[in-house]
Amino acid sequence: MEPQYLETAQGRRIAYHRTEGTGPCVVFLGGLKSDMEGTKALYLEDWARARGQAFLRFDYSGHGVSSGTFEEGCIGDWHEDTLAAVDQLTSGAIVPVGSSMGGWQALLLAKARPERIKGMVTIAAAPDFTEDGYWASFSDAQKAELETRGRVELPSDYMEPYVVTERMIENGRAHLVLRSPLAVGFPLRCLQGTADTAVSTETALRLLAHVEGADVRLTLVRDADHRFSDPACLALIAAAVEEVCG
Repeated sequence: MEPQYLETAQGRRIAYHRTEGTGPCVVFLGGLKSDMEGTKALYLEDWARARGQAFLRFDYSGHGVSSGTFEEGCIGDWHEDTLAAVDQLTSGAIVPVGSSMGGWQALLLAKARPERIKGMVTIAAAPDFTEDGYWASFSDAQKAELETRGRVELPSDYMEPYVVTERMIENGRAHLVLRSPLAVGFPLRCLQGTADTAVSTETALRLLAHVEGADVRLTLVRDADHRFSDPACLALIAAAVEEVCG
């Protein structure tokens, strides 16, 4: 099926697939340089369709078939894309499911639209990674390169090198979620693989300790990697989503 497109107030063209059904609408938020055609997104779409439940997946700008290039984007841009998709393509209660960078986006969504969220699931959530992952690990030479060239390239275990721009670092600092109180008035389920080389177990534990909420749980899966996409992991995701849907 061909995607539909949403024009945002910022002039970006966001590709999406929406499945009609009953609420709450499950909204899949993908990871950095990922797209809405990934295993987890398609699995959850099939799961929601079988239940007759509303579901939305989309590509951030600079990702997949949406407009723009990845190098132009930053956390704030993708937050704007997320808000546009949620505000214009869903109504009523939603259940965001955030994978990796999408976990950060889900938490930003919780701060921006707390009244809309019925529950939330994160998968290898990577909040504040531009500061605590990229910037904190940069050598003096890389920091100098970022200042002079406006970008550095980092190798990835999962795809071609990431281009990290000065704008991504600076904009990320305006959207950090682990430096100030982060209250969630809804069930939150965090899933994390212990063999994840992109997001550490320590990051998951830090998020668990930081979030303020009455129903927050972290599940660690031994030997699961960052993809978290084998049949057992996919079943865990679906079970977590079903639980928080109520």
